[in-house]
Amino acid sequence: MKVINPYSRETVCVIDPATREQVQSTLDDARAAFDGWRRTSIADRVAQVRAGLDHFGTNRETIAREITLQMGKPIAQARSEVDAMCERGEHMAAIAPDCLTPEVLPEQPGFHRRIEHAPLGVVLNLAAWNYPLLIAVNVIVPALLAGNVVVLKHSSRTPLCGRHFTMAFPNVADLVLDHDQTAELIRSGQIDHVAFTGSVDGGRDVLGHAAASLGFIDTGLELGGADPAYVAADADLQTAVVGIVDGACYNAGQSCCAIERAYVHRDRYEEFLDRAGAELRNYELGDPLDERTTMGPMASSAAIGLLRDHIADAVDRGARLLLGGDTHGDAGQFFTPTLLADCGNDCRIMQEESFGPLLPVASVADDDEAIARMNDSRFGLSASVWTADRPRAERFAGELQAGTVFQNRCDYLDPALPWTGWRDSGKGSTLSSYGFTHLTRRKAIHFRA
Repeated sequence: MKVINPYSRETVCVIDPATREQVQSTLDDARAAFDGWRRTSIADRVAQVRAGLDHFGTNRETIAREITLQMGKPIAQARSEVDAMCERGEHMAAIAPDCLTPEVLPEQPGFHRRIEHAPLGVVLNLAAWNYPLLIAVNVIVPALLAGNVVVLKHSSRTPLCGRHFTMAFPNVADLVLDHDQTAELIRSGQIDHVAFTGSVDGGRDVLGHAAASLGFIDTGLELGGADPAYVAADADLQTAVVGIVDGACYNAGQSCCAIERAYVHRDRYEEFLDRAGAELRNYELGDPLDERTTMGPMASSAAIGLLRDHIADAVDRGARLLLGGDTHGDAGQFFTPTLLADCGNDCRIMQEESFGPLLPVASVADDDEAIARMNDSRFGLSASVWTADRPRAERFAGELQAGTVFQNRCDYLDPALPWTGWRDSGKGSTLSSYGFTHLTRRKAIHFRA
């Protein structure tokens, strides 16, 4: 497996996939490690996890540079990812004792009753490349805190990140596998849970392999999104523009919870378009190792064809291309920040995940139309409403079919809140106290004196 720098197109590293013997040896070692790790106290697990997080803080600059070289994220954003990963991990470590300590039920004469949260065993984490630390830590840290061991199969685009997790955490093993090897591993009966972050089609494949495995194993699936934003008539327009443009274009739009479609009240529509165009023109495309760069290249050259197709389809259906819409420069795989107006909900760009720096916009008459069009999607990861009116935001929170509803912000994961998707955006939850639920089994203790 050859990793190519998407900016310079130079080879970053070449890594051979694991052999069948190496996979089996890793699984045997993981099972043996689990027998000891599950018996450790929660306090000891917390201490070891915090020591592992220190590895990322200490090696922040090296790890950030490797992220940039492998997938093209601007270096400032890569550093921010290291910091955010450590913050998430620390939050999960801080809440672990309350979440995992056995729950003792009210006393009944002659009986002792409690509920324990028992670890599953060997957790397989299939992590994606677009946020190579944040996606992986969402599973690795709570899994370890719960007493599991983790086999990490990182994306073939960012394998060096996988190695840092094995250096940091003794009970994490890293395997470099191709798709066929991964499917065989899931079906082998030697895995107790699989967590996957990626495409909807990939999630269906993982779910099918898990259903066909030799044991009844569950899955956590964080899949795609076509996350909508609504700008109400009373919104602070500049705040909304800055937030929505950043939500659409951060990490070159390569985020499952990026803003993929915006609906703007007709009274603010033209002004929103003018301000959004000005904001989009501020991006500096260039070498992602340059501190001045605010947008790097697309990680995959194949993504550019999809972006062009989405734009062409929208224009054919009556949308106006106001800005961008094509590649940029000779170096790297850049796509210019793009603004489209008058996009109908039948456009592919409004119904499919573009995964690039595109902002398609449509005018709506009122809140009712906004809710109807925001819910017109097979996805349901997050949605945002930009308004000064809390009751309006509460109405949207009640009506929108999404795992997270924001008011006046977007594209953000708060580790104290569960990260979960509805419909084709996935199943299960990570982060918060609920992030431990699918990584443990409930065990009922019922003693009679």
